[in-house]
Amino acid sequence: MLLYSYKHLILQNLMKNVLMKLKVKKSQLPNAGKGLFTEAPIKKGEKIIEYKGEIIEWKEYKKRVDNNEDGYLLFVNNKRCIDAFNTPQHIARYANDAAGLSRTKGLRNNCYYDIVGGKGYIVSTRNIKEGEEIFVNYTKEYWDCIRYNIKHGHYKPKKSKK
Repeated sequence: MLLYSYKHLILQNLMKNVLMKLKVKKSQLPNAGKGLFTEAPIKKGEKIIEYKGEIIEWKEYKKRVDNNEDGYLLFVNNKRCIDAFNTPQHIARYANDAAGLSRTKGLRNNCYYDIVGGKGYIVSTRNIKEGEEIFVNYTKEYWDCIRYNIKHGHYKPKKSKK
C-alpha cells in the first residue's frame, strides 16, 4: 500500500508539472476549433494529462447523444465513462485527432489514451517539441461512427462552447 501511495504521489506531481506546460489555442486542423498545445518538450511515454469530466454510465451517455450533447466522451467501460462536454475547464478535451475528418499534411497523432485504474490519461507516443499540438488517436470505431452519422443525416453541429 505504501509503495502504491508513493508511486501515486510521484505521478500526481509529474502530472501537475506537465499540466502547467499546456495551453489551449486554435488548432492547426481545419474546422477543428481549439487544440491542446505544449509549451515545453514532452518525452516519449510521458503521461501528459488526465482526461477529466463528469463520470456517467454508458446508458446515460446514449441519452445525451439523442440531445446532441456529446462529443467529449472517454469510454472506460459500460459503468464508467468520462464526459467532458460540460467541463471546458478540463483541457484534455481539446486534444484533437490528426487522423480524423480534417487532416493537414505533416500532422500526425503523437499520443494515445491510456486507461489506468478507471482514469484516462493522454500519453505521448514520441518526443514532442515545445509548441507542438497534442494529437491523440480517437480510434477507427469513433470515426466510422461519425462518418455513418454524417452520411445518414444524423450529424448536427455541437452546442458546446469549445
